[in-house]
Amino acid sequence: MHDSESDTFQPINKREEFCHSLEKIGIDAESEKINTDEVEKGDYYSKQYSHSPSMVTNHGTIKVKGSNIDVIQIIQKG
Repeated sequence: MHDSESDTFQPINKREEFCHSLEKIGIDAESEKINTDEVEKGDYYSKQYSHSPSMVTNHGTIKVKGSNIDVIQIIQKG
């Protein structure tokens, strides 16, 4: 290639992407493995409401340091 961009692509998951976004605004956070936190073991949705999806994807959790928020769970409805 003749441009200055690298040919190497480094894929990152949703947890790492959100951690990088939080770092940019000065929040210290770290990515955790999927299904390692108690928060992830509960239901993500309720079928009692018409707008609730029947499929929800768990993308894992992020631990936040130095904040009143302990864990952020990333889910995707679809």
